[in-house]
Amino acid sequence: MPTFASNRPDEALRGKVAALRTRPETVLEDIQRVMHLAGYTTALPAGVPTILKINISWHHYYPACSTTPWQFDGVTQALLRAGWKPEGLIPAQNATVVVDPKRGSVNNHLVSVAEKHDLEFVWLFEPQHEWVIYEPEGEMLCLPEIFPKGIEIPKLFIGKNAVHLPTVKTHVFTTTTGAMKNAFGGLLNNNRHWTHRRIHETLVDLLVIQKEIHPGLFAVMDGTIAGSGPGPRCMVPHVKNVLLASADQVAIDALAASMMGFDPLRIDYIRLAHERGLGLGDMREIEVVGDEDLRYEDWGFTVGETFASRGQKCIYHGCLRPFEKLLLQTRIVPWSYAASRLYHDVCWFPLVGSRRAEKIRRETGWGRLFEEYG
Repeated sequence: MPTFASNRPDEALRGKVAALRTRPETVLEDIQRVMHLAGYTTALPAGVPTILKINISWHHYYPACSTTPWQFDGVTQALLRAGWKPEGLIPAQNATVVVDPKRGSVNNHLVSVAEKHDLEFVWLFEPQHEWVIYEPEGEMLCLPEIFPKGIEIPKLFIGKNAVHLPTVKTHVFTTTTGAMKNAFGGLLNNNRHWTHRRIHETLVDLLVIQKEIHPGLFAVMDGTIAGSGPGPRCMVPHVKNVLLASADQVAIDALAASMMGFDPLRIDYIRLAHERGLGLGDMREIEVVGDEDLRYEDWGFTVGETFASRGQKCIYHGCLRPFEKLLLQTRIVPWSYAASRLYHDVCWFPLVGSRRAEKIRRETGWGRLFEEYG
């Protein structure tokens, strides 16, 4: 298998993050501008087929939760103008045990963007997509222990560029989630929940693998509406009107974390990646271009817990840890999927989430723009 770990084009952009303020009327132009400032044509070798790794964290529309239609649209337009052909852009998403991504692509108005640009979604859980055992060249922190039979990755990803399309939000397991976490929903198959107890190390291992299999890496992060609270789903959405872009997956996550009010180097996955030289996580070393004053933002976000996340943490880190394998890696595991769906889809979203989503739709310019994509 090819490896691109050395002489990477994105190393020339190490520690550089572009940040811009935006508004609904100019967001498509602003996305192309923030990508240009971050050097996307340098980071992504021209003519190489490119994975657009969308993020569908829920099959409902919930602001700040999933890739936005304007984010998907703006990135696609920028790449097409830079010379990519529609057949060379591959929007991809894997399944999760509690989220229906095909339904989510419709409800989040991503299908209309794909149709607009003649792109075809790739659903990595479908049987025609081959998963292969990958043996990393770089040192791994945990994945070989969790998957002793081998680390399976999509064959489709090998040798292609990858552009990540995350949102700015908090997360119950990783404090924040962004470019590095976005690979979690593509590179690992359905059993990736086995890694949650060691999720920070897992994200670092996945970045090592990405640097080996992708000729170019880039991320465009949507902070037009950002999420504070027990993400990636049960957050409070806040209109923040921000876009971020970078070829350095660690640096963009560090800036997003800092803007949300967290010390990046106190978040393990950022610190570990920084210490291993996979990118820059120290804000003192990161160059912010564009609206440079955004580096001093502090939104005061918090993480918090839900009933569901408390139960999960009991399994991964608490009193139920001795029973983790029994509860999550045997025939009785569907109980946990059912419990999550019951909490999130039957209780929380109808009672809380739907009202918050409707308020954003009705009272903000971003809500009106979202409806236009429908």
